[in-house]
Amino acid sequence: MHNEPTDDGTAQPDPPTPATQTSSTGTNSRRRRGPGPFTLIVLPGVVTLSGVFVFLSLAGVFDTAVPQDQAPQGAESSVSKVDGSYVPWLRRAIADCPGITPALLAAHIDQLSGWQSDSASLSEQGLARFTAADWKTWGRDDDGNGTSSPRDAIDAIMALGRRDCSLAEKMTALRTKGTVNGEVADLTLAAYAAGADEVTKAGTVPPSVRDFVTEVQKRRPQYDALVQRNPEQESGQATGPLLQPPVTMLTVTSPFGTRRHPLTGVTKLHTGIDFDAPQGAQVSAAREGRVEFAGMTPAYGYRVVVNHGTIEGKRLETTYSHLSALQVTTGQSVATGQPLGLAGSTGLSTGPHLHFEVLLDGQYMEPSAWLTGGG
Repeated sequence: MHNEPTDDGTAQPDPPTPATQTSSTGTNSRRRRGPGPFTLIVLPGVVTLSGVFVFLSLAGVFDTAVPQDQAPQGAESSVSKVDGSYVPWLRRAIADCPGITPALLAAHIDQLSGWQSDSASLSEQGLARFTAADWKTWGRDDDGNGTSSPRDAIDAIMALGRRDCSLAEKMTALRTKGTVNGEVADLTLAAYAAGADEVTKAGTVPPSVRDFVTEVQKRRPQYDALVQRNPEQESGQATGPLLQPPVTMLTVTSPFGTRRHPLTGVTKLHTGIDFDAPQGAQVSAAREGRVEFAGMTPAYGYRVVVNHGTIEGKRLETTYSHLSALQVTTGQSVATGQPLGLAGSTGLSTGPHLHFEVLLDGQYMEPSAWLTGGG
């Protein structure tokens, strides 16, 4: 049936179909129409399926909510799944690892598996989702039960710790040379997800894995209490002056914190303090240690990095950049106050000065709190 429009724009119904017609005998008779194929075949099926659907819906079979075991899990929901016996192993796994904390390792595992050993993937197994090939490189029988397996929680924690620490060392070396920029932890997670070569090519965290890095870092605070990080690492402050001034005059020309770079125009963290220092001024070691790096870098110019060993279990480093000349070599031991180089303006610099950094476990610290006489 259809409606025809009238002149005034309204619709009129079609004329009714005649109920009778002349038969072949010339008499009028009412034609009885039998049920059509829709009524005989389709309609009973629709009614039956509707009834089944209603029954199953009431029974909860077609629950549209995401099942609990498949719902995205934040770190808070996964912390309760961490056996207390794992905590010492989380600490041990990254004991000598720059930039990686037990809480970050726990958050990394959370992001990978939600602390669930079972995996839908046949190629990735255990809490840390190791492939067979990667397990050959990183897996060991760390708990001494006679078997090295990615499905063994302790073995998996230790293996991922070794893998992350290896990447952290690579990222630290690249950052020391000025090849990449960013927090060691972020660079390490990026290297895990995309590969060290991709991070090197990008010079920082590649866009393709920023979400992964962000998700792991979002989970980390939930694990801080669990692994009991030390207060001074939480606050990023030293417990007292532990470093001697690297230059005679501590006149700050650019403080630690977010700023717009005067040459590149990029706004980001200024990872150290810039001290005013004339061309050729003496730059000295802030504390005894071993020269980790001494050489030319693209951004920092002539740069010296000194490893001062550990303080309360944390690795302490200082850096000295934009030097005009070097007075030490890589691998050399230095005493507090020993000459390292001469101030200058090499690399990305607008004029002679010293860019001085303090790193604790690979994290940039506010240098002034560490310096004797610092403000």
